[in-house]
Amino acid sequence: MLKKIALVIAAVFVLAQVVRPDRTNPEEQQARTLYAKANVPENVRGIFERSCRDCHSNRTTWPWYTNVAPVSWMLADHVKDGRKELNLSDWAQYDAKRADHKLEEICEQVEKGEMPMSVYVPLHPEAKLTEADKQVLCGWAKGEREKLRAAR
Repeated sequence: MLKKIALVIAAVFVLAQVVRPDRTNPEEQQARTLYAKANVPENVRGIFERSCRDCHSNRTTWPWYTNVAPVSWMLADHVKDGRKELNLSDWAQYDAKRADHKLEEICEQVEKGEMPMSVYVPLHPEAKLTEADKQVLCGWAKGEREKLRAAR
């Protein structure tokens, strides 16, 4: 009986590999990125690159385990949601009011420890934000918000 159950589970796992989520990276147009549209110092850019880029840009690195269902489904969904919520590759899509709100959310999310996601950090320990990283991001975001408000 246990052997049959194991065979069924193995068969379901193998069949699940047929369902492939979209793991593509849309083309990034440099002129539309956050880095082209805002003043992003190197230290802030470094934090975005190591802690945010995979889910919040069109430059996702898709490691080997993103080829294995059901993990592939979950990660593709996280990236889709992340890009929808905040896309550093397409910052130009945000008008001043929305950019202001996104900057506010960046600070809120990192201060609350909601970003990067807790499921991401164990496989990407370099993405973990220190208190200093959080202060740098929030200080930068607040400064950018002030510039946006002054420009209105």
